[in-house]
Amino acid sequence: MRLSAWVLVLGLILLAPSRARAQSCSPSDKVALCRNYPNPFNPETFIPFRLDADLFASGQKPVVGIRIYNVLAQLVAVPILQGSGEKLEGLALAWNGSGNFTAYWDGKYQQTDREAASGVYVYQLSIQWLEDGKARSQTFSKKMTVAK
Repeated sequence: MRLSAWVLVLGLILLAPSRARAQSCSPSDKVALCRNYPNPFNPETFIPFRLDADLFASGQKPVVGIRIYNVLAQLVAVPILQGSGEKLEGLALAWNGSGNFTAYWDGKYQQTDREAASGVYVYQLSIQWLEDGKARSQTFSKKMTVAK
């Protein structure tokens, strides 16, 4: 009986999603929004996203925004760009050498010290850039869970 319990535990560990798989990004030509980690989280989380080098051609600065909503579609928070501390709301990003960026959310409601309640939230990445002289935009959404 003990051996079967160990086999079960080891099997669960080996089959558990790795950090790389947990952060897998949605496929896209120019932009990818990754899963937040940790998920579920308490009290803070990170939201990675990737922008293609073509978006920064000729010194362009794509305009990026990330917003977090509750299930009632009410705005809960706007995370900050990790490393700069700037809010990700209409932020023109400069090329950082890799195109990989990370947003940080402290798990609190916007402009308060109240922690977000347990439940499901949706985070949305919107980006605008110029391509061949035309304005382009894309929006991506994913859900995350807050567990207390």
